[in-house]
Amino acid sequence: MLYSYKHSFSGFSAKLNSTQATALANMEGVISVFRSKTLQLHTTRSWDFLGLTLDNSEVIPLQLALGDDIVVGIFDTGVWPESESFKEEQGMKPIPSTWKGKCVKGENFNPATACNRKLIGARYYLKGFEEENGPLNMSGNPEYRSPRDFLGHGTHTASTAVGSIVKNASFFGLGQGTARGGAPRARLAVYKVCWGKDLNGKCSEADILAAFEDALHDGVHIISASFGESPPLRPFFASNAAIGSFHAMQLGITVVFSAGNDGPDPSLVTNVEPWSISVAASTVDRMFPTQILVDNNLSVMGESLITTEIQAKLADAVIYFRDGVCRRENWNSRSAEGKVVLCFYTVGPKTSDEAAAGVKKANGSGLIYVEPMTRDVAYVDIIPVVLVNFQQGTKLKTYLAQSRSLPQVRIKQTKTIIGKSPAPIVADFSSRGPSSITPDFLKPDVTTPGVNIIAAWPHVTPPTLAPIDKRRVKWNFQSGTSMSCPHVSGVVALIKSAHPSWSPSAIRSALMTTACTRDTTSDSILAGGSMKAADPFDIGAGHIDPLRAVDPGLVYEMKTRDYIIFLCNIGYSRQDITKIVLPSPGLDTSCAQVLQSNTNINYPSITVSNLKSTVTIKRTVRNVGHKKNTIYFASIVKPDGVEVFIWPRVLFFSWFNEENSYYVTLKPQKKSQGRYDFGEIVWSDGFHKVRSPLVVFVNTTTHGDYSNSITSATTI
Repeated sequence: MLYSYKHSFSGFSAKLNSTQATALANMEGVISVFRSKTLQLHTTRSWDFLGLTLDNSEVIPLQLALGDDIVVGIFDTGVWPESESFKEEQGMKPIPSTWKGKCVKGENFNPATACNRKLIGARYYLKGFEEENGPLNMSGNPEYRSPRDFLGHGTHTASTAVGSIVKNASFFGLGQGTARGGAPRARLAVYKVCWGKDLNGKCSEADILAAFEDALHDGVHIISASFGESPPLRPFFASNAAIGSFHAMQLGITVVFSAGNDGPDPSLVTNVEPWSISVAASTVDRMFPTQILVDNNLSVMGESLITTEIQAKLADAVIYFRDGVCRRENWNSRSAEGKVVLCFYTVGPKTSDEAAAGVKKANGSGLIYVEPMTRDVAYVDIIPVVLVNFQQGTKLKTYLAQSRSLPQVRIKQTKTIIGKSPAPIVADFSSRGPSSITPDFLKPDVTTPGVNIIAAWPHVTPPTLAPIDKRRVKWNFQSGTSMSCPHVSGVVALIKSAHPSWSPSAIRSALMTTACTRDTTSDSILAGGSMKAADPFDIGAGHIDPLRAVDPGLVYEMKTRDYIIFLCNIGYSRQDITKIVLPSPGLDTSCAQVLQSNTNINYPSITVSNLKSTVTIKRTVRNVGHKKNTIYFASIVKPDGVEVFIWPRVLFFSWFNEENSYYVTLKPQKKSQGRYDFGEIVWSDGFHKVRSPLVVFVNTTTHGDYSNSITSATTI
């Protein structure tokens, strides 16, 4: 026996062989038995970029006015409690009386000194990890058998969500500014469910479910979880994260997940359950330009995080690596000491960190890595790395070819430039929709900053985690949907503080319907990994706008029964559904005799994944604005080849009528198969704009027509 779940779940986690598991599953009263799997782990400027500034105006900034009464639970690798991000904010009130959690003592973690009015809870869960991976190996793999964080991931995400205000934070001078979380006055509860194995974070589902069990009982208001699994995705009734987040939703707790780092290919988005929030990653308007000077004749600009100037010789990869492929195993044993090596993405390898490892093994002084401009994301690495696009890289390659000897190269210290680049741009690594198991719901839901986010870091942990890296920092850059997820969690804390009675669905609706689809130049947001404008599969409803989300005007709400209807519609039996829901008096878990369409589930976005003929969809909105007597008018952007009708086109709200329903009729106007088209519906009262993405897959080409088109194409 590993865990006995008794608060929010009725069950246990234990080590069984297949015969025992089968026998247990067949016993009366046992709802389900399934294997625990291991999931993977998936800031100074970002909050200003999101509009949450700490200016000296007479109005108290939103981040300072809200959050005192909210507890955010972070499921991650733990916390470094000595970080300034977790000190008590000035004038912080006593811990909310509803809080039932605690700080658990462990290795190098004394609750008396580690916890305070800011960090009010800290637990750790190791039984599942050790059962699946063996005893925690401390030699060469530093870890703490306690809530203390070594990997840094948990410290980084926690400080991004709710970190206290810290001035003059930077990474060796880069990205300098005032660091804080989205809700710096909110309380933090840490649940360490992810552990280092070969310096990678691994999270056992048995431990995750135990953390959900405690967190729901402790009294958290929000759960932030930056982990997941890549497709193929399991059914919801076989996923502890899906089950745990469903129970949280039933208890009024919003769960925020990262969307995954498997982009830019489509349909690889993860954490797609419609009762949680799935977050994509995008950039902020901050660049780190780095100048490369060759023989003082050629100047090239790249992107990097280099903190000291480099002077060396520029050399082609073919001198040190077989076939010019900058991998460790391709090194030809020739020393690259005093050389900056030029490596190309097209030759290999496909990632700059793999190339950096190869150049490091060759004892090189640095790496210039040439890759498509759509993949330009600088990372902190074990050697200085500058990223350049193919236009710049080709200039360097040509110069090298024309030089009789290796030219001198000077790489200047990276600069921080704010407000000069279009943003946001969706990160190329950010996982895209459509959902592979729930195509009737748009996922990801929204996007937020997740590229080169600077946040708190354990001061004993190297910024690259590599043992050979002797640097130590209090702040570090990280990129991933792991970093975008806590941005949403922090904003959710502000919304929940402003509107304590709002349900998780109302909060998600507020985020989605107020999200923006334009960048800082008022142009379309670009999709990293391509040169095209982003669509809803890249950004969901758009880039969040915290100030507007606190006052969205209208919200789309969903109740537990709505999600049960959804589960029925995708073919789940009552027994399957029972595996997911938290039993409660009066909750109907039955399915109708005739299955319905999921298009009528009251989600803030509208997705029709198979439009063959005219269909009418119902949506219901509730007025949560300050003006109870108000009128909203509809406007439409039609998807290509689809006629869209809305009835009524005007919604009247009053003190006695705060809810209204409307109907959207979609009529295909073209022969099409195999593509999605996008539009939107916006309701406005002149002040609020409540926007719903419209995602339609027109499928009107018959099988015969499709065969003919293929034949014709083959003939051509």
